[in-house]
Amino acid sequence: MARIVVIGAPGETGLWVADIDAGTIKPFQPPAGTALEAAGKLRASGATIIKGVDFAVSVKSADDAFSGHLDG
Repeated sequence: MARIVVIGAPGETGLWVADIDAGTIKPFQPPAGTALEAAGKLRASGATIIKGVDFAVSVKSADDAFSGHLDG
């Protein structure tokens, strides 16, 4: 089973798709007329959408994450 996550970061308009198994992350444009496009539009208006993810945090750098810092 592939483990894929679509990610959006505050202050950034674009979305990203991360393939955890492949270890890749790429820019992502949801297809027109899809539920992901609708969710992206809600996000653009300020909504936070979380589904199927049970842990996510933002840190300033990978070094911070690997040091165990939760906020920077």
